Amino acid sequence: MIELDFANMMTDIIGENGLSERQVEALKPAAAKAHEEIASREKPGLAFMDLVKQDTSAIKDAAREIRNDSESFLILGIGGSALGPKTILEAMSPMHNLRKTPRVFIYDNVDPVTFENVLSLIDLDKTTVNVITKSGSTAETMSSFMVLYEKLKGRSGKVVATTDPEKGYLRQIAEADGFSKTLPIPPDVGGRYSVLCPVGLLLAEVAGVDCDELLAGAARMQERCSDPEPWKNPAYLYGSMLYLMDKEEKRNITVMVPYSDRLRPLAEWFCQLWSESLGKLGMGSTPYPSIGATDQHSQMQLWMEGPQDKVVTFIRVEDHGADITIPRVFKDTGVAYLGGHSLGELFNAEEEATELALATAGRPNMTLKVPKVDAAHMGELFYFFEIATAYTGFLYGINPFNQPSVEMSKNFTYGMMGRDGYEAQREEVEKARGRVTCWRL
Repeated sequence: MIELDFANMMTDIIGENGLSERQVEALKPAAAKAHEEIASREKPGLAFMDLVKQDTSAIKDAAREIRNDSESFLILGIGGSALGPKTILEAMSPMHNLRKTPRVFIYDNVDPVTFENVLSLIDLDKTTVNVITKSGSTAETMSSFMVLYEKLKGRSGKVVATTDPEKGYLRQIAEADGFSKTLPIPPDVGGRYSVLCPVGLLLAEVAGVDCDELLAGAARMQERCSDPEPWKNPAYLYGSMLYLMDKEEKRNITVMVPYSDRLRPLAEWFCQLWSESLGKLGMGSTPYPSIGATDQHSQMQLWMEGPQDKVVTFIRVEDHGADITIPRVFKDTGVAYLGGHSLGELFNAEEEATELALATAGRPNMTLKVPKVDAAHMGELFYFFEIATAYTGFLYGINPFNQPSVEMSKNFTYGMMGRDGYEAQREEVEKARGRVTCWRL
């Protein structure tokens, strides 16, 4: 079970820059209201909580066919539709394409150079394309799919559409063309909360990961995070700490630092979840991803002596699943002390030392301790961060499931690309171009 160590957030440990128990106690009325919002399930976006009970048989059947028939598995998606699968792949099957088949490619942008390189590496006759977009109108995903749709004509490659079960352009196209498989994204599950639905679970099964284990871990964390008392609920306590640091201590930057290369994409996934859910109405804290121990040599100076505006979250893996002993060589040099230890020992020593260094400097930090990186603990992590984010959104008094400003950018793009109904946005873009012309060098 994952453990949250928050000692280095408290005044008793780090002094005046920490939080007091009184501050957490004073938040309890707001915490109780946030818990009521979650427990009532009135907000449609809370449907992600129901994913732990889903039937995975269709996902497993689709994955079995892909593993048997395809040399390559190409995911087209953006945002949560790519970050979720990417996190599962890197955590559960690192360096996958050098070891296993089908090879997995995740195309999550519209950079033509990247797409051209991906296409040069795959045989479309032996490829399954998984196009992921709930609305079917995501410009980036659908444009790349349109390119592939044309190239797949007359070939034996297959398409799996992961989309809304009843509506949307992709559902319409899939039904008209008779795609080999379609998998549903539940209508009330938003993209950044979708990793534990077919969006992430199909990739998991294709890569040889039992998706039921992911869900079992999430279910365990759901039970643990059902307690209304923040001191007994790790997700609520995590959200409360970051909320209080932002609102009362003016620490509005959240640094996510896993000490595991396998969890590097998890930090990126968290950053989308946190920023898109909470950054509204002038509120929210800014997340950014880092990686230990690498960023001790690039960012730690800023954390230690830079502006007093950050809270650091470490993710420590107790058992990395492999280890390498450092040989006793170079005995007459200053590095001889390393001999006889292991890389895993050094890795975890560096994490603990960084916690202590920050705490000694009065810089708040907390640590999620993960026993090992496996499917069950990944499920725990996903659910922990999702419920913590929803809870924190309710503390702020905002809707953690919409993204109005992202929609504005999309609408301007639609206008620029000539989509019907967005002529006003096209005109606004043209006016803006005229206004900024004189400000160029």
